[in-house]
Amino acid sequence: MYTVIGKANSRATRVLWVLEELGLDYDHIPAAPQSEGVVSFNPAGKVPVLIEDGTPITDSTAIIQYLADKHGDLTFPAGTLDRARQDSLTQFLLDEFDAALWMAARHSFVLPEELRQSAIKQSLIWEFTNSQKTLAQRMGDGPFLMGDRMTVPDMILTHCGHWAHIAKFPVQEERLTAYLDRMFARPALRKVMERMG
Repeated sequence: MYTVIGKANSRATRVLWVLEELGLDYDHIPAAPQSEGVVSFNPAGKVPVLIEDGTPITDSTAIIQYLADKHGDLTFPAGTLDRARQDSLTQFLLDEFDAALWMAARHSFVLPEELRQSAIKQSLIWEFTNSQKTLAQRMGDGPFLMGDRMTVPDMILTHCGHWAHIAKFPVQEERLTAYLDRMFARPALRKVMERMG
């Protein structure tokens, strides 16, 4: 049995969604970042944390790739060219989408007020918009990023799409908008999003 620590309106969304897609049993503790229940497993105080057999695993990408590898779904096998392409997409999304959104969040509400630089958001939106053009060229022909198979990068991109909406980062590429509409309609994700309140 897995235990997921972290509120559903955080990167824990990715982990909860993977568990739902895989049909796995788990417990969910909706703890806030920096709370005692989080810091005891992750000294950085960040969520999510996955606990398996008393062992904590941190970082949403590491967690969802571990679950995909362990259960043989939502991923291509390690050591294959498809997996190399998948990992390349994962890194691209973390560098170009997740990083911009996280930086904006830090300067909106995470950092102490005296350290926030509100003007940075415009440059981050510009980067986010340009990255969409690159992504549109990398997307496969199927319903998912890599074609007919949903993989870890789909979870990351879809979560970033939701995050972008909340942060008022515009999604301007029609192909990406259509993709996100399809992904948000998935029953497993809708179940997780209902917990966000």
